[in-house]
Parts: sequence; C-alpha cells; structure tokens
Amino acid sequence: MLAFAASRLLRALVTLFGASLLAFLVLRAMPSNPVRLIVGPFANDETIAAMTAKLGLDKPFYVQYVDYLLNFVTGNWGFSFSVGQPVLEHMALRVPASIELAIYAFIIAFLGAVLISVLASYSRSRAADGAARGFALLCVGVPPFWLSLVLLIVFFEQLGWLPGPSGRGPSPATAITGLYTLDALIGGQWAGLSENLRALTLPAIALALGPMGFLIRLLRANLLDVESEPFVTVLSAKGVPPIAIHFRHILPNAFLPTLTAAGLILAQLLGGSVLVERVFDWPGIGGYVMDGVLRQDYSAVQAFILLSAAAYIVVNLIVDLLYGWIDPRIRQS
Repeated sequence: MLAFAASRLLRALVTLFGASLLAFLVLRAMPSNPVRLIVGPFANDETIAAMTAKLGLDKPFYVQYVDYLLNFVTGNWGFSFSVGQPVLEHMALRVPASIELAIYAFIIAFLGAVLISVLASYSRSRAADGAARGFALLCVGVPPFWLSLVLLIVFFEQLGWLPGPSGRGPSPATAITGLYTLDALIGGQWAGLSENLRALTLPAIALALGPMGFLIRLLRANLLDVESEPFVTVLSAKGVPPIAIHFRHILPNAFLPTLTAAGLILAQLLGGSVLVERVFDWPGIGGYVMDGVLRQDYSAVQAFILLSAAAYIVVNLIVDLLYGWIDPRIRQS
C-alpha cells in the first residue's frame, strides 16, 4: 500500500508541475500587455520600463517561471490590480465561501444519486426505473442559472420560505475555518447555524442537480451491469436474501466507477460556479476569477488555475488511495 501511495503521489506532483507550466505559458501567450493595463494607456516609456522591471517581466522566460513557482509556494501570489489587494488576501476571503457551497452541493448530489439509483435498482419496477431515468435526464438538461432563478422565484419570492440573493448568512462570532456553518457549530451558535444553512439551501440545490443526474445515470448503469454477473445468480441460488445480495455484493462492486466520477465532480465544484454565484450574490471564487479574466488580471487568474489544478489532483489522489484500499487488485496491478 505504501508503494501504491508513493506512485500516486509522484504522479500527482508531475501533473501539478505540468498544470503550472501550462497556466504560465497560456497567460504569457495572450496578446494583451499586463504592464499597459496597470500603468494606463498614457504612460510614458520610462514608466512602462520601471513597471516591467518591478513585475520581473524583463527577466528570461525560465527565470520568470521559477520565480512564479517559488512565489506561489511561499504565499506571494502577486497583487490583484482589479481589486487593489494582494491575491492571497482576497482569495482567503472568497475560497472558504466556495468550499462551503461546494461541500453542501456535493453532499446533496452524492446522497441523492445513491438513494435514487439504489431504490430504482432494488425495486425492480419499470415505473421506478423510468422515473429515475427521467429525473436524471431532467437534472442534466436544466441549466444551473435558470434553475437558480426558478428556485428564487418559487421559494423566496412566492413562498418566502428561504432567503433571497443576499450571499452568505451571518458571520459567526468565532471565525476558525471560514466555513460559516462549521464555525457556528463549533461555537454552539445554533441560530447562526440555522441562518447559514438556509442561505446555503437554494444555491447548493442549484449546483447539485446537474451532478446528481450524471451520477444517477452512471450508478444505475453500473448496478444493472453487476446484477447480470454470474456470482449474483450463484448467491441467489444459495438462498442469500435479496437485500443482502444487493447491498453487500452488488452495490460495492458497482460503486467504484461512481467514486471516480464523484471525485471529479467535487473538484469541479470546488472551483466555484460563476453563474450560480452571480445569481445568489455568493462571494465565492468563481465571480472573482471571471472579473479577473475580463480585466486581464493575470495574478488572480494564475493563482486560480494552479489552485484548481491542485484541487483536482488532491481529490483524485484521495480517490486513487480509496480505490486501492477498497479493491486490493488495483494495488497489486
């Protein structure tokens, strides 16, 4: 298991290095001049040269890349001229909001997909299976921004059950993790916990339904494939109860491919969702990076690309290790 984990970690580091190099090359290849964007269109040559030297853009290409990596590792992510604040400080305010929203959306998507797929498979009812397929297709086909607007109209405007597009709930008195619900839970602030859960409900559902539909289709197909395996017939012939066959033998074997897809979905959600964040005025990372792209704020975009790559790599590394722990054949191969 140790050799398996070491090999996966080495692959993760190589992938992260490749992602950082790709981000660096793509942003340097863009036609716009970041110095001109900073100093303005009327700056003279001396001002441009001074800013170029200050940013290190007059150095050789490979030196710029090494400086970029060293600065990122040491926490110097550059200055975001679009917001007038260091990138690290501004992201530290926004990343927890995106992480919290992503976690709740993932929980809804994953648990909902497992529950619906298992019920449809276990019931062996054509009506239940058709309903599951129809719901999955609807989830995949509905645009998240349109669903966000519909949820706001129904549950905020018409029914008044949940808060509107006002961003996160109240900040807990004790800020430990930056995740408001967790901080409120740690501090025993039950009213704040309730308010933050209510604020999370609509954006989390809007983000979760698309991934839920994809996971339902994937897990349902895997369950049907495993049900047709010969060992299921043998277990049934031996008199093993159907519920034990389904939950102890079919579900674990069908679950591995779904685990990979779930890891990718979680990593994608951690990167933020621009449209959903815009609709709900959620102060996450997606809106900030989109503004950075439009304003050609390279420092913000570079940091986001590397953070997103790191999120994908870490999540996939965890999934690989879980694979090896669940299925020994993977470790041996």
